[in-house]
Amino acid sequence: MAQQMIIENRQGAEIFTGHDMCTKKVTEILGELHLPRGLLPLKDMEEVGYNRSTGFVWLKQKKETTHHFKKIGKNVWFAKEVTAQLEDKKATRMTGVKVKPLLI
Repeated sequence: MAQQMIIENRQGAEIFTGHDMCTKKVTEILGELHLPRGLLPLKDMEEVGYNRSTGFVWLKQKKETTHHFKKIGKNVWFAKEVTAQLEDKKATRMTGVKVKPLLI
């Protein structure tokens, strides 16, 4: 399903490759839309695409990762492909992300 959405939004999208360039562009995009810059802390990113007209963004990384957000005390799992619909101060329709509760 995520792959189909990427194909549909690829036309007219800005596409970036390479981990350093992808990290930079994700930070810029999140900043432009007034979203937390650390919202998508992905490792080993291979591709980032952003279709400004639809607000659709996708991120591809080499393997699945888990990140612990200290402020909320949650572990978050990210799939190889993460997609989202971004608007000003809003991220909706996220795929490839799961929150794992912290059990004490």
